[in-house]
Amino acid sequence: MNASGQPKLIVDNATKYYDTQSGPLHALDNYSMSVNDGEFACVVGPSGCGKTTLLWSMAGLHSLTSGTVILDGEQVTGPHEQIGMVFQEANLLPWRNLTRNIQLPFEIKRRPPDSERIDKLLNRVGLDGFGNKFPRELSGGMQQRAAIVRALSFNPSVLLMDEPFGALDAFTRDEMNLLVEEIWLETRKTIVFITHNIAEAVFLSDRVFVMAARPGRLAKIFDISFPRPRSLDLMATREVFDLVNEIKAEIEYQPGAATAGVGKPALEDNNMVETADG
Repeated sequence: MNASGQPKLIVDNATKYYDTQSGPLHALDNYSMSVNDGEFACVVGPSGCGKTTLLWSMAGLHSLTSGTVILDGEQVTGPHEQIGMVFQEANLLPWRNLTRNIQLPFEIKRRPPDSERIDKLLNRVGLDGFGNKFPRELSGGMQQRAAIVRALSFNPSVLLMDEPFGALDAFTRDEMNLLVEEIWLETRKTIVFITHNIAEAVFLSDRVFVMAARPGRLAKIFDISFPRPRSLDLMATREVFDLVNEIKAEIEYQPGAATAGVGKPALEDNNMVETADG
């Protein structure tokens, strides 16, 4: 809850249709959820179910056909200074060094960069001394660390993360999950994290929101009560194994999930879906 006693972020009956050459594509269907202030929420579901559409709508980057997104009691109608976004790819501009990439949001907002905060964040994620390096000189994990710093650089109260570690190797992904949990424990930002990896969702979140196959609807919410901070050893426990399987079974049970696939690209309209509708 925020200071007013209401959830920090509310999605109310979000419905989204995309116009395609083959006709309207129904991406979201009256999807509703609420996230409390300082909560870490993960959203999982079969590929093509609308997870990315949902997150981009939260960020004000996609308009909804109907329904609303509410942040601290006010409707989100476009990009919001209190919402930071980390995308599936780092999206660093190749002609800018790391520091200038991170300063980009300040340029867009026509504000002087908060150099002190940026330096502290770079140090926190292990990129101190890399400010003059260009993206081609950084590993995938380092680029995603830079993307996290960029999203946090203007100190938003909400951080939205769209499957940011999906392209990383397993070892680097584990490192990034530990880093994100540490940052969350330090800052208590409200985080909504999209992932196809159910174990990752269990490790990171306070609650896991399961989406049904397209059109995306809320199927079930799982409370995650493991104490924090969490170590990677947790993932080897029977409790996590059973919970992951329970969530997986819920996803596989959804009508139509076998058509879209679980953790695989949708069979129909694949190019459009994977671009706009993870």
